[in-house]
Amino acid sequence: MRISRTTPWAAAAAAAALLLVPATATAGQRTAAPHAAAAPAGSVGSVDAYYAAAEGKTGAALKTALHNIIKNQSKVTYDGVWNALKVTDQDPANPNNVILVYSGRSQSKSSNGGGVNDWNREHVWAKSHGDFGTATGPGTDLHHLRPEDVTVNSTRGNKDFDMGGSPVAEAPGSYTDADSFEPRDAVKGDVARMLLYMAVRYDGGDGFADLEVNDKVDNGSAPAIGRISVLKQWNQQDPPDAFEQRRNQVIYDTYQHNRNPFIDHPEWVNSIW
Repeated sequence: MRISRTTPWAAAAAAAALLLVPATATAGQRTAAPHAAAAPAGSVGSVDAYYAAAEGKTGAALKTALHNIIKNQSKVTYDGVWNALKVTDQDPANPNNVILVYSGRSQSKSSNGGGVNDWNREHVWAKSHGDFGTATGPGTDLHHLRPEDVTVNSTRGNKDFDMGGSPVAEAPGSYTDADSFEPRDAVKGDVARMLLYMAVRYDGGDGFADLEVNDKVDNGSAPAIGRISVLKQWNQQDPPDAFEQRRNQVIYDTYQHNRNPFIDHPEWVNSIW
């Protein structure tokens, strides 16, 4: 049975995100995204150029334009994801550790694996939703893969995202029930923007399923995940912070050479959905 809880929502989406973020960015510390004009010289123009084909578009036309931009990427193998996550999710306060996405715990990079207290590779878009497994492509896309405690990862399983449930051990502030998972407040927006990236990036090309967000839970193996109404609220409640912005930049600079547009422009969520 779902347990409703009251959560304060932000009034509006954040402004365009700061694109180059110092390594001292604080993981999980939420502030409104700085205005793009505060970015280092040259960075704003280059990112504006990246999205030039999407300029002035809304709705389905914007979604199509963004797909055509972000589909141009390098790919990482599933084994390569281990080392990539040690860079993308590095704890700003301790370079020997990563931050676990749902737990918020700082944990040694070297403790990755399958043991009870190890961390492993969490597919925020559950790989069974579209049955893409760990195939190079959606199964290895760093924009939705994050480090997480093995036990918490198992608890989340392939559930959709929604509000309510019972507290999750080892993930303070997270809740779960039979058909859904609610992450802690500090990463609610991160989760929303990762899922919406996947729905834009994978549209039935590349030999993979057309991934879509809907307003349901218990989507099973369908190439869909929900709830979009809740994800839109989370995007507004929890705007991109410095950790998320830095992560997006590292993936762009070092690994896949594509961006999550909803970190750079969270206002585009409401323009499309």
